[in-house]
Amino acid sequence: MAAAAVDSAMEVVPALAEEAAPEAAGLSCLVNLPGEVLEYILCSGSLTAADIGRVSSTCRRLRELCQSSGKVWKEQFRVRWPSLMKHYSPTDYVNWLEEYKVRQKAGLEARKIVASFSKRFFSEHVPCNGFSDIENLEGPEIFFEDELVCILNMEGRKALTWKYYAKKILYYLRQQKILNNLKAFLQQPDDYESYLEGAVYIDQYCNPLSDISLRDIQAQIDSIVELVCKTLRGINSRHPSLAFKAGESSMIMEIELQSQVLDAMNYVLYDQLKFKGNRMDYYNALNLYMHQVLIRRTGIPISMSLLYLTIARQLGVPLEPVNFPSHFLLRWCQGAEGATLDIFDYIYIDAFGKGKQLTVKECEYLIGQHVTAALYGVVNVKKVLQRMVGNLLSLGKREGIDQSYQLLRDSLDLYLAMYPDQVQLLLLQARLYFHLGIWPEKSFCLVLKVLDILQHIQTLDPGQHGAVGYLVQHTLEHIERKKEEVGVEVKLRSHEKHRDVCYAIGLIMKHKRYGYNCVIYGWDPTCMMGHEWIRNMNVHSLPHGHHQPFYNVLVEDGSCRYAAQGPAEGTWVHPRCHHPGPGPCCLLP
Repeated sequence: MAAAAVDSAMEVVPALAEEAAPEAAGLSCLVNLPGEVLEYILCSGSLTAADIGRVSSTCRRLRELCQSSGKVWKEQFRVRWPSLMKHYSPTDYVNWLEEYKVRQKAGLEARKIVASFSKRFFSEHVPCNGFSDIENLEGPEIFFEDELVCILNMEGRKALTWKYYAKKILYYLRQQKILNNLKAFLQQPDDYESYLEGAVYIDQYCNPLSDISLRDIQAQIDSIVELVCKTLRGINSRHPSLAFKAGESSMIMEIELQSQVLDAMNYVLYDQLKFKGNRMDYYNALNLYMHQVLIRRTGIPISMSLLYLTIARQLGVPLEPVNFPSHFLLRWCQGAEGATLDIFDYIYIDAFGKGKQLTVKECEYLIGQHVTAALYGVVNVKKVLQRMVGNLLSLGKREGIDQSYQLLRDSLDLYLAMYPDQVQLLLLQARLYFHLGIWPEKSFCLVLKVLDILQHIQTLDPGQHGAVGYLVQHTLEHIERKKEEVGVEVKLRSHEKHRDVCYAIGLIMKHKRYGYNCVIYGWDPTCMMGHEWIRNMNVHSLPHGHHQPFYNVLVEDGSCRYAAQGPAEGTWVHPRCHHPGPGPCCLLP
């Protein structure tokens, strides 16, 4: 028997060898291919990161081709997260395998935090200390932000709750970073004249979910400069501006040569590219955002002036900003260098009015009033930004309650970052927090912030004692009143005012469209979420909007959601119940 077993085993070995031979031969043929061909195959896009990991463990040659800093792992990273590639320089040494691992870990951490927000803040505003977990994250912030953007870009109406909290977290992260950058920018010396950079920070802060960068905006302006140079070459082929290289800040002193640049600019901007002042929709915040000015080719005097100023300076014309009342202007010096100048030694340029050149008298006609000579003076970057934010602040005060006063809140943040001791704006911020009604049971730290603001105002201006005292008294009364109201709220479905509530706590429901199961653990006779949540979730598009019962449901993936009841032909079914008793086996929204 033993001999027979040995014979049998000896017969199996050649058979296995014959079966393995083709695979070994295939691998041998593969590794014998030229390195460029192998690299092309590995970068073809059909292999996953796990596949590359397995391939690299087969032999030394493939392991060398799949080295961590090589093209194969770079391509894996690029295919998986293409939007991140702009953060890497072609000349930098990058360990792409390590970057892939760190980005993957950041993505998992981001989804974990978004899921935790769903559980913790499903029925309230996210408090000011709710972002503490995010501030302590390890790893590059751009990886975390990229995962949040991926969540926001998920198809259709999937994962609306995740999208809602991902948007809130991304908004917070980017605004904090931009505000810190702006504060550092404001610490620059007064002769630091990067007006465009400051305007971009304002644009970014008010539009934190948009992909706005100084580099991209500067690239668009550079393309306009190239068009101006092309036109200028037809006017004067030996013009010194044509020899300027990117990033140079040389200035041309001859008035005639400066005039040729301005003529070429006016032709390109207003005739060729059709830029114009937005007279039809003047009071629109988009007119103040530089990326929108370039996209829509329209704006208001201050934004059009900053664009005009930036182009002119790149071409050697030293224009200066003038904080003229009601209509921002630029001035162009006509006097001799070093001479004592007054307001009549300048021509004033109206970028809003197609680059029209004005005298002092024409400037007064423009606004319909006489002004003092001081108002024709040049202003620094901080004053220009103050005027831009002031315009946004005025627009924010016009905003309706359905917009959650977001523009007003953002512009107040920006203004107080520049001028932290503005008493009237601090009072406005305190009243705004009070009006928004985010109180102790939702965000006690915000109440403390209101009280801190009021105390700061009292220190700055004791004359505001009456207004401060009124707000402090009402804030504290509200806190005490809310404390007295704390307790278990009992709601009975059998009550007449709740007759429209069809489903009970404990029912397990299934979403007809997305297929997940959930259990009802609470309900409201109408939607109790804030205007921001209602707007973001597009509740108004539902058949009964927010005027219908809404249910708190715990989904099988651990997330908490707030779902509308909707009509009988809704999107939920009731398969079973936690407890015995009658329950309608019909459709939920």
